[in-house]
Amino acid sequence: MTAPHFAPRVFSGIQPSGGLTLGNYLGAMKRFVTMQDAGTHQTIYCMVDLHAITATLHDPETLRRNTRELCAGFIAVGIDPEKSILFNQSQVPEHAQLAWIFNCVARMGWMGRMTQWKDKAGKNAEAASLGLFAYPALMAADILIYHATHVPVGEDQKQHLELTRDIAAKFNHDYGQEFFPITEPVIEGAATRVMNLQDGTKKMSKSDPSDKTRINLTDRADDIAKKIRKAKTDPDPLPEALAGLDARPEARNLVNIYAALADISPQAVLDQHQGALFGHFKMALADLAVDKLSPITTEMSRLMADPAEIDRILGRGAQRAREIAAPILAQTYDIVGMLRS
Repeated sequence: MTAPHFAPRVFSGIQPSGGLTLGNYLGAMKRFVTMQDAGTHQTIYCMVDLHAITATLHDPETLRRNTRELCAGFIAVGIDPEKSILFNQSQVPEHAQLAWIFNCVARMGWMGRMTQWKDKAGKNAEAASLGLFAYPALMAADILIYHATHVPVGEDQKQHLELTRDIAAKFNHDYGQEFFPITEPVIEGAATRVMNLQDGTKKMSKSDPSDKTRINLTDRADDIAKKIRKAKTDPDPLPEALAGLDARPEARNLVNIYAALADISPQAVLDQHQGALFGHFKMALADLAVDKLSPITTEMSRLMADPAEIDRILGRGAQRAREIAAPILAQTYDIVGMLRS
């Protein structure tokens, strides 16, 4: 059987759990803009609010605000709602409908091996929600309801994308046709995994109790500069080559952040700053970060002042998303054998 041609299409999503960080920007959102502007793929970006309720009891008003803030963040970094489809997941019911089909395709053993399930459920797995356990099947549905061919992901989501590929392959095998694409991950860039400013062995996270470990996209310029100046480093100067950053996680993190913000390679950063002590390098990094991030903060604030406009953008995005998702779900139902009027 000849494999079908799938139109090049990118899908990715971020949970609206509040507190966008530099890690979200460099690890995901900046790449989303690059893929949008390249014009080689249709780009679909989603606030995955169904995922946001899987782990803990949440406040409804906070979830609504976080969803709007995330939408504002997407637009502020350069996502154009006319060039890309931008929406929140719960407004497109096809995600949840396909997820049920995939719950019946995926195997319990597959889910139980997911590293994030083990990490988040911990020793109290019996008290974790069924939604948290089935999270990867919903993620697969998020991607495959659009027949997405490529997904920009961080290192921590590679396993979930592998599961998406497994689910697509099993569905295709079980029903004897190549209906879902085997989606390819896109993992690239100098700072696909931005680390904690106080501990270079840990990922930058909004859940860390200390605000000085991260840069928030809502931080003022003075706060950005202060956090970088106080970032943990070591007493050695910057080396000539990347190998000189081995066993220096904090130094490597700051070099990677500079490279990603400046759109150059980490080696190019060292070419410019080799021999510099971190007091000097952090001043240069602070200036660069303020220059790149302050306009994002300003634009997010402007957008958040008009929540009705954000809701309009999300509603229009959901309509456009459903134009793609609804026919794919209908074909899925036909393949599975479900009657439709």
